[in-house]
Amino acid sequence: MLKGIPSILSPELLKILMEMGHGDEIVIADGNFPSSAVAQRLVRLDGHGVPKILDAVMKFFPLDTYTEKPVALMSVVPGDNVNPTIWDDYKSIISRHEPENCKIEFIERFDFYERAKKAYAVIATGETAIYANILLKKGVVKA
Repeated sequence: MLKGIPSILSPELLKILMEMGHGDEIVIADGNFPSSAVAQRLVRLDGHGVPKILDAVMKFFPLDTYTEKPVALMSVVPGDNVNPTIWDDYKSIISRHEPENCKIEFIERFDFYERAKKAYAVIATGETAIYANILLKKGVVKA
């Protein structure tokens, strides 16, 4: 065991976060997302929600400062009468860890799936909120 690492971060996920390089992307997916179908590397964290996982990941994960918007969310499909309040949680979490880099883009549903297929990894969660998928682009750790 190690000190200071949130227990929600499995050894497998920590290894993946360490392997990722500048510009690599990771998706933290809600329970409805087709994680197994799109993932190059799949980490299962069933039973956990995205905000708790996002907060734990952001303790160690630098966002890309060379990209205009290093965070992406899946846009609400036209006609869906929903307002994903979970997005406010995401903004709060990211702002707490990287206030200068909390820039978010919204991606159409099928474009999000295509981008997720190219992501380094997908974390499958038990999140029940809809439109709760979030994509993070890794930056560099500055000395």
